[in-house]
Amino acid sequence: MSAKSEPAGNSLVRVAAAADLRFALEEVIAEFKKAEPDTKIEATYGSSGNLSTQLANGAPFDIFFSADRAYAHRLVEQQLADADSEFVYGIGQIVVWVPNSSPLDLEKVCIGAVVDMAVRKVAIANPEHAPYGRAAEAAFRSLGVYDQVRDRLVLGENVAQAAQFVESGAADVGVIALSLAMAPTMRDKGRYWHVPLDAYPRLEQAGVVLKAAGDADAARRFRALVISPRGQELLARYGFIRPEK
Repeated sequence: MSAKSEPAGNSLVRVAAAADLRFALEEVIAEFKKAEPDTKIEATYGSSGNLSTQLANGAPFDIFFSADRAYAHRLVEQQLADADSEFVYGIGQIVVWVPNSSPLDLEKVCIGAVVDMAVRKVAIANPEHAPYGRAAEAAFRSLGVYDQVRDRLVLGENVAQAAQFVESGAADVGVIALSLAMAPTMRDKGRYWHVPLDAYPRLEQAGVVLKAAGDADAARRFRALVISPRGQELLARYGFIRPEK
């Protein structure tokens, strides 16, 4: 991706963000535009691991929002971002999601939904580079269903694609980000069961401002909104737990 030329006096903030943020961050961007209508925000969404690799290879972004703090911190260690720019913006959650047409009673079967005899495919993000995929896999193991479910898994490139698989019917069940289950595109199309927080490693989501940022000041102002009470309120609408909690 190459930066687009902007009219004189306008700022551009290029955001690389984890796929679970697709809808929540759009609300934050809309809020930011109210205060800075002349600042353009360009957001690209994907798996945190893949985005981190792109950034390490020089992809032109100004700020990175990862679903796993380790990917953000790695950029600091690689001297691609300053340590003082690193910030935690929320704690993510995973849920078991099924479409409204599913006969599964999630309140009764809970995690057992992924190993029900009627379920052939279970969608998760690819654990190799997607933190939400690793969280799902860890939950399967800790809740004792991994050996039964592993042959049914279909892997999305990121958690948003995993959600698309189950929403479209390509999978029967999905273990996805709560933030996507609560998004306008999915919230009325299915139902979900919260996977217990102690069933998988804490999804501490963090970001950094890149040293190569074209407008570091604008990127830091956007960061400031995300971690402000208003930004945290917007993220909480999508199920993100405030870091201090």
